[in-house]
Amino acid sequence: MELKVTTLAGADAGKLEISEAIFGLDPREDILQRVVRWQLAKRRQGTHKVKGRAEVARTGAKMYKQKGTGRARHHSARAPQFRGGGRAHGPVVRSHEHDLPKKVRALGLKHALSAKVKASQLIIIDDLAASDAKTKAMIENFAKLGLTNALLIGGAELDNNLQLAASNIPNVDVLPIQGINVYDILRRHTLVLSKAAVEALEERFK
Repeated sequence: MELKVTTLAGADAGKLEISEAIFGLDPREDILQRVVRWQLAKRRQGTHKVKGRAEVARTGAKMYKQKGTGRARHHSARAPQFRGGGRAHGPVVRSHEHDLPKKVRALGLKHALSAKVKASQLIIIDDLAASDAKTKAMIENFAKLGLTNALLIGGAELDNNLQLAASNIPNVDVLPIQGINVYDILRRHTLVLSKAAVEALEERFK
């Protein structure tokens, strides 16, 4: 499969042969959904917490005598049915992580890349580097490429000028190839890969 390569300024820079096994799959929404769910579950803090009846600061003495009052039989005021009592079955501090096989994770990334190719939302840039860290110049370059909502993936080392110039632009994320992930690919409209990123992906999935 051949895709057109452009420069950051929008000029033509030839063509690049990309792997069908990575970029040419028929995207499966179920696999993408599993990987995104796994990613978001890992990101959750899980620090939500309420006090149970054993933790509230309240007397444990019997509220009133068992018989002769005409009222229901109660013991501790810490019980959940009372105001100020402990919460029954409330949230506790825990991890929300769950396992997902490595093969499914790898397949999810391939399907996300293939989905962008199929939707014509993938742009390949010959070199993701900027001559200076000017946000205004970067916005002009993005306008030439038609980018308003994009994820830019560079090589192992990101160009510092590019990072600084793009950091103030809303709806634009810049990541090194090590940080590529399904959730970030899908949450942005356009995926921009450098030639170095494409080579690294093909090397990774050999």
